[in-house]
Amino acid sequence: MRSYYVYILASGRNGTLYVGVTNDLIRRVAEHKAGIADGFTRKHGVYSLVWYGETPDVDAAIQREKTMKKWPRAYKLNVIEEMNPQWRDLYGDLIGEGGAPSPLDPGTRPG
Repeated sequence: MRSYYVYILASGRNGTLYVGVTNDLIRRVAEHKAGIADGFTRKHGVYSLVWYGETPDVDAAIQREKTMKKWPRAYKLNVIEEMNPQWRDLYGDLIGEGGAPSPLDPGTRPG
């Protein structure tokens, strides 16, 4: 069964937020971190995975992303705080490196 993910990236605690959707969360977040594509996340330094949700339904994932993008900022902050009150970069947990350096550290950001 395939999974689809809605995710939120942040530039830092209470910083700039980005909401996206993907069928491969690890690959997609790695692309954001590497600055592969020119766009919002690269321009604004939004590299830290702070929230994600999973569903087997692609249509539900796309609708959730669209809905969340329209939410007031406070709603997004509340969702992050519920799952991740420390605003840790969850990417390390996904790839099995719970203690991985945070992309919020200027030494780890793509140039």
